Amino acid sequence: MSFFARLKEGLAKTRDILNTPLEDLFTGGQVDEALLEELEDLLVMADFGVEAASQIVTEAKGRLDRKQKKDAKAMREALRETIQSHLEAVQKSVVPPLRVRPWVILVVGVNGVGKTTTIGKLAAHLTSRGEQVLLAAGDTYRAAAVAQLQQWGQRCGCQVISQGQDADAASVVYDALAAARARKMDVLIADTAGRLHTKSNLMEELKKIKRVLGRLDPTAPHETLLVLDGGTGQNAISQVQKFHESIGITGLVVTKLDGTAKGGVVVGLSEKFKIPVRYIGVGEKLEDLQPFEARQFVDALFDP
Repeated sequence: MSFFARLKEGLAKTRDILNTPLEDLFTGGQVDEALLEELEDLLVMADFGVEAASQIVTEAKGRLDRKQKKDAKAMREALRETIQSHLEAVQKSVVPPLRVRPWVILVVGVNGVGKTTTIGKLAAHLTSRGEQVLLAAGDTYRAAAVAQLQQWGQRCGCQVISQGQDADAASVVYDALAAARARKMDVLIADTAGRLHTKSNLMEELKKIKRVLGRLDPTAPHETLLVLDGGTGQNAISQVQKFHESIGITGLVVTKLDGTAKGGVVVGLSEKFKIPVRYIGVGEKLEDLQPFEARQFVDALFDP
């Protein structure tokens, strides 16, 4: 099964929320205030968020000429085009520039979003392009996280720098960057412990990791990826807000979009933060994490 087929299957619940009511809504008549209000409500139900839903509907209406405003079906296409244009603005995958080696990627997120699995898949994706990747086991709170990362390292041919459980995470990541430089690696991907975005002491640890990396390379980390569970819906908004305020997020990875009725949150995130969506995931398999493509996502969201 292709990735698009898996994505479409994964977004089925979100698509069901949208498509049947949309068909009824756009059966006939003209684009009036009642239709626009119902359309906003539908987008909110699919977890676009109130602000994003309002902005998208207003912009879609603006795409219609006078004649089209008498045809509600034209609004459907305008809506689709508007959503795609918003998503295209944040469609940027991770491409380490040749002039910077090693390219340091720091991966953060709350507990249970799939950070370590995401790192393994990202490492496999980069090694398949010929990049030499080193992994840092910076989640020192869970022995299982270190073991899991080592398994991924074996699977994709990447070495893993680790220390014992409860070791200082900043020290692990510092040693990993030193090793990556000495071994002339292309990319260093650093795992971190899952943390509640509301716990300030854990956020301070992330800031410490960034400071320590900066001692070896003032420009590191070059990428700070926040991994989000797509099924959490609007809660993802507050996570991005807190992490971005604390350490500065440069890219998002939205996982677990398979089976969620809240797939619209990807649109809400792009609208609110304008942070690039680097990758999306729809399952546990290696190929289930792919670079985000706006048109593909919109097709999966709207096509029957």
